[in-house]
Amino acid sequence: MESAVGGRDASPAEGAANAAASTSGAPGRGNAGPRKVAPAKRKSSASPGAKPKKRKRKAALPARPGYTVQEGEDMLLVISNTSQYDNLTWRPKKKKGATKKTPVKGKAKKNTAQQKKKKPAAAKARVKPPAPIHHELLHKTEEGNRRGTGKDLDNRWGQSLPEEVLVSIFRMLVVQDGAVPFLCRVARVCRLWNVAAASAGLWRQVSVGYCWIEPGKSQLPRTEQKIKDTMKWLAEDRFSQLRAFTLHHWKKNVNYAVEVVSRSCPQLASLTLSYCTGMTYEAFQSLAGNSPSLESINMQYSEFQVDGLAHLLETNGSAIRQLLFTHGPRNDRLLAALSRGCCPDLELLEINTKLDSGFSQLPIGVQALQHGCPKLKTFRMLNVIPVHKAVRKGLEPALGFPLLEELCMATTSVSFMSDRDVWELLFGSPRLRVLDLRGCYQVTTLGLEVLPCGELECLFLGQYFNCKTARPSAKKDLHKLTEKWSRSLRELDIANQLFSEEDLELAMGHLSQAADADTLRSLNLSGTRITPPALRLMVGQSTALSYLNLSSCRNLPRGLKRVYRGQEDICQLLDKLQ
Repeated sequence: MESAVGGRDASPAEGAANAAASTSGAPGRGNAGPRKVAPAKRKSSASPGAKPKKRKRKAALPARPGYTVQEGEDMLLVISNTSQYDNLTWRPKKKKGATKKTPVKGKAKKNTAQQKKKKPAAAKARVKPPAPIHHELLHKTEEGNRRGTGKDLDNRWGQSLPEEVLVSIFRMLVVQDGAVPFLCRVARVCRLWNVAAASAGLWRQVSVGYCWIEPGKSQLPRTEQKIKDTMKWLAEDRFSQLRAFTLHHWKKNVNYAVEVVSRSCPQLASLTLSYCTGMTYEAFQSLAGNSPSLESINMQYSEFQVDGLAHLLETNGSAIRQLLFTHGPRNDRLLAALSRGCCPDLELLEINTKLDSGFSQLPIGVQALQHGCPKLKTFRMLNVIPVHKAVRKGLEPALGFPLLEELCMATTSVSFMSDRDVWELLFGSPRLRVLDLRGCYQVTTLGLEVLPCGELECLFLGQYFNCKTARPSAKKDLHKLTEKWSRSLRELDIANQLFSEEDLELAMGHLSQAADADTLRSLNLSGTRITPPALRLMVGQSTALSYLNLSSCRNLPRGLKRVYRGQEDICQLLDKLQ
């Protein structure tokens, strides 16, 4: 395509210039150049060359809280300080197009005509003043939105949400998710959240997992130093009111963490190490010297030096109330320290081992332990079989455990505890509430009937081991136990016990006759000879029953041999039995 100038193609630049000239020029002069418009002169009283004056910003008034926070019994009250007559200032809305613009030729007449048009007076909307409730806080928030700077937006947190309310919210989340890493993350949101997250009351219970490195990988020197710096900073800046501290799956730096926490936390009352290794004698010495309020020590599934824990019991044993550890070599030294009376106020003693550890035995001198721990309330040996230990000469007869409420000797293997061993433990325990003898196949109902406890709530006699050489012997007289504790039993487990059908029917009859007490909540009859008539009698009267195990019951129809959970499910079972 040829151009009108010189008979050649015009370049894109020339075409753009010609188009601009044709649109900006006067009519009839299409190819003329753009017309220059002289800028309007502004009147100024200042001398030429003088610097223009800067507009002064009005100083912002100091922020004044419009509320008062008062802490009630179970809530925080936010009370407004503003009255209904405060800050009732009203500002008219700005009209659209009120800003002055430089007039452009060709549009001046149109703008002038629009300015001359006025709205009728009837169309004007009456503007009412805003509601006086919380007007001061709303006014400050609107000013912050108009300014739009980052600093003002950050300060707006303190104007809109009281710190006490935020701390109360954090406390509920800490109970659910733990202090670490929740508080460390929310502290990076803004200044207000940082201050609230630093509240010492939120850091009273802390559990730290091994989150710096993946399991099975080696630890670099930089990572190790980072771990130490983090633990030191937490102990010095956050743990001033720490009372319960837990470490999970730490394979290194356990000594450093325990020593730093013990030095910086004088109120430490509970220490838990779960699946940790490397706890040495020095760390226990630091606890003995810096933690006089330590009451609970839990070393389950962790490797530690037994001599160090024994030293801690001998030094600070008068304050220890709870002791939990996993059975291992040289643990008899700990029982020896307890038998000597190092922990006279001990209330809970638990010794356990892993389920796959096999046959584990631990010699225990029962009478010596009763002398050393007369205030024991809970005694548990989980999957650890106690072995009778000879009494040393000159020891006075013990009074048993007069305050004992729970005795657990459960095991997945065969336990050789007899009626005599149970009597030696419980002859002086009238307050017993929980008795767990699962796996103790040699204990009979006649031996349990003579126990002095009259308000037993939980009785577990189920057999869960598979051993051909040690078959459970035939049992009888179950009805005597249910008759004795029918008004107090909440849970009963007789799984795989070979009680006769007549005995089971009598036992269920005693439980159903105590319907006015209505205390039975859980019943495990798995593998027993329970019959439909006996089951119908008991289920129809026990309205509070919420768990019923009927799996592998040979005398029941095939569709009923399962586990029932909830009262609705059990009611459907009752309909099928009828």
